[in-house]
Amino acid sequence: MNNWFECKVSYEKILENGMQKKVSEPYLVDALSFTEAEARIIEEIRPYITGEFTIADIKRARLSEIFFNENGDRFYRIKVFFITLDEKSGAEKKTSVQMLAQASNLKDAIAVLEEGMKGTMADYTIGSVTETALMDVFPFSVSGSTNTKSDEELLAEQRS
Repeated sequence: MNNWFECKVSYEKILENGMQKKVSEPYLVDALSFTEAEARIIEEIRPYITGEFTIADIKRARLSEIFFNENGDRFYRIKVFFITLDEKSGAEKKTSVQMLAQASNLKDAIAVLEEGMKGTMADYTIGSVTETALMDVFPFSVSGSTNTKSDEELLAEQRS
């Protein structure tokens, strides 16, 4: 399971009519801890927000999978039930997980999920699909790191 954190960022937004309004927008960030999540969200959104902002809330997001789609502009939370058969009783057992799909609409979200689930051997059903308020998702990427030196270069510097 990935370590996803939902971070709420509060700031003064200038509306189309020129008025300022305090808004709180949720973002999803991949991090190992709450501390890293806060540092990552500050780093990711700083270029997009002028003026002061605060991180109003950080909470763990229980997601088993995220399916990205560059054509999508929204994120949909999808409850998926994996169906297993209890060998002793012969009864079906449903285990629910939460997944996220990036899509333009509800129909596309289901298509993105089904494309991502191709090759899955387990039987599953979709329990629900809900549009989220998430503004963006920031997965971890090594190339996104501000440190351009390799580990070997950093160790060599420390030794000298």
